[in-house]
Amino acid sequence: MLFTKVGTVILLVSDMERSVKFYNELLGLPVKTKTQSPDWVEFFNRETTLSLHAIKRGKVGDSAGSKDTKLGTGTLVGFMVSDIDSTVQFLKENNIRFFKEPRDEPFGKHAIIEDPDGHLISIAQLNNRTASAASDAEEFDLLGLLGAE
Repeated sequence: MLFTKVGTVILLVSDMERSVKFYNELLGLPVKTKTQSPDWVEFFNRETTLSLHAIKRGKVGDSAGSKDTKLGTGTLVGFMVSDIDSTVQFLKENNIRFFKEPRDEPFGKHAIIEDPDGHLISIAQLNNRTASAASDAEEFDLLGLLGAE
């Protein structure tokens, strides 16, 4: 297989300070790296890095050029939690927007929230059967379990 794992997920954000507060203080992701650039922050959760990249006026680019982009579209970042009920309660107490309210699914319990720029964040607590299958399997397809929404 050419690709072996997802190493980094990069989300484009409009307000770095607001986004760092959301991911660090509300979701509890530890900051991995703060570079000298105020436009880049990395968080670490197990084997994957979640990076925030601040954009200006809807443009993202480098010396090779730039591209117009629309924030909060086409991306869903998924996190597993050990207690979805307490996680949901905490998020609601902090006025986090829910795109999909928590509900039981064949694989466990699942909800989707929105970050400050409208990126969708999946929160799932696997049931014992699914968690056992995930730990035993070389390849595990949670997206296949989620199905089309």
